[in-house]
Order: sequence, then C-alpha cells, then structure tokens
Amino acid sequence: MSQYFSIHPENPQPRLIKQAVEILREGGVIAYPTDSCYALGCHLGDKAAQERIRAIRGVDEHHHFTLVCRNLAEIATYAKVDNSQFRLLKANTPGSYTFILEATREVPRRLQHPKRSTIGLRVPDHQVTQALLQELNEPLLSMTLSLPDEEYPLNQAWEIRDRLEHQLDLVIDAGACSMEMTTVIDLTGTTPVLVRQGKGAWAL
Repeated sequence: MSQYFSIHPENPQPRLIKQAVEILREGGVIAYPTDSCYALGCHLGDKAAQERIRAIRGVDEHHHFTLVCRNLAEIATYAKVDNSQFRLLKANTPGSYTFILEATREVPRRLQHPKRSTIGLRVPDHQVTQALLQELNEPLLSMTLSLPDEEYPLNQAWEIRDRLEHQLDLVIDAGACSMEMTTVIDLTGTTPVLVRQGKGAWAL
C-alpha cells in the first residue's frame, strides 16, 4: 500500500521531500505533481521500477520515458545541445515542454529511442518537483500518469491513491494539477518540429 504525503505546493516541507527521495533511491515508484499533469517517477538506474511504470501505464518498451531535469546544465549532460538549441531551451524552460534531443553517452541505451538515439528531456516549473530534483541530485525518470484506455491523465492525488495504492510506493499530494500534458518539440533536425501541442504555448 502506498504512502501519502501532503506537501505544500509552494513551500515543500524538507522532511517530506527527503523521505520521498529515500523511497526513490530504494527502488520505489512515486506519483508526483508537475507544472502540467501528475506523473509517475522512479530512479534513473532502476530497471525494475521502470518496468513497474510501464505496467501501470499499459505500454511496452517502445513507449519512452522522459528525463526530468533541474536546469539546462543538467540537460547538457544527457543531450547534445548546440547554440541555437540552447537559446530555444533557455527561452522555454522551466515550463510545460518536453524536448527531444540527441542523447549523449551518459544516457543508458534502454532509455533512448531504439533507432534514433534520442531522449526526451524537460525542466518543470513546479516547486515540489524542483525540490525533489534538488534533493535527488540527478534527473528523475518519468512518464505521464495516464491509465490505459483513458483519454485524460489523472490530476487529483486522492484519486491516484484510490486507484493505484497497491501499485505505487508513494503519492505526493500538492493539490490538483492540469489535465494537459506537455508540449513536445523535436529538436533533432535543422528546424524545431511540433510533435504534440500541450499546455506549453508554442508558435513555430
């Protein structure tokens, strides 16, 4: 049965953040709030936790995770970023965007697109998420919390607990999130390509 933490959305309690990160480091799967919708997260190197997230989502190995990062410096560790890409990232982070970039050697092969060696990354604009990332001191492996055959993601922590309490180790309640997913931008070509219009405003 999952634990349930009520965390202040603007002033996260350090004690609860530390406990949440301990759960992640011990192989736990958490539901946490972002600046778009609620997401599922686990430790970057934990393959068993990744498979648990795929099972909850009802997706196979072709559905990719996102690396949720603290800032642009962290993105540059895991993705190859040129000057024009950096300017675009700087203008749109933190925010409700996921950027597809060419992965560096720091990214395990199992997390990359199998044919293109790309990875999705984002820097969220949410105090709780940022507090988790600061305490964790590395990116969080993440996937939107939407369930199989449902049109919209879950956006209330109490509903997440009611429906997934036996599949999660922790649910973080910081209030209702949006039901919109991130806007996804592919930056691997010569010009940016809008893959999915979501919460983040975008004009190509």
